Amino acid sequence: MKISNTSLPEVLLIEPKVLNDPRGFFFELWNRAAFQKSGLPREFAQDNVSFSRGGVLRGLHFQHPGGQGKLISVLEGEIFDVAVDIRPNSPHFKKWVGVNLSSKNHHQLWIPEGFAHGFFVLSDIALVSYKATDFYCPQSETTVLWNDPDINIQWPMGTPDLSDKDRVGTPLSAISPDKLPKA
Repeated sequence: MKISNTSLPEVLLIEPKVLNDPRGFFFELWNRAAFQKSGLPREFAQDNVSFSRGGVLRGLHFQHPGGQGKLISVLEGEIFDVAVDIRPNSPHFKKWVGVNLSSKNHHQLWIPEGFAHGFFVLSDIALVSYKATDFYCPQSETTVLWNDPDINIQWPMGTPDLSDKDRVGTPLSAISPDKLPKA
């Protein structure tokens, strides 16, 4: 597996070794020993799967307290996956990185605690898998406005299909610093 830094040093692009033959392919989605050797979590609390149709945007979500590190993979389709550093004491505060993940390139994105996460579905449908380092806690979840002008994410689309929760997200500048994770 190849692990590369992104423009946000803690957010990592993971390219698994894919074994192809005429019958199809095989790769390890997660390997505890290999991940631990690379400094990534060796245990996860929960596995999640999200199904969305094209044009759907999910996010930007984070939990505090009880943040979740997430290992994002696409089982079917393609997404533009985004991580935003929301730690006010980080040198990368309000910076974001976006990566295309797909069932064709098999790339994964590691997003540690302290980052908001969201994605936009580029294909007709997308089946997204993510491993989380802690359990989902709805009382700790906050939604940052997907098109917050202070973050200025360059989403690859026009008007997205949003849930009510995502449509009325909070601008990052309106969230009290004590409600945000620390670096």
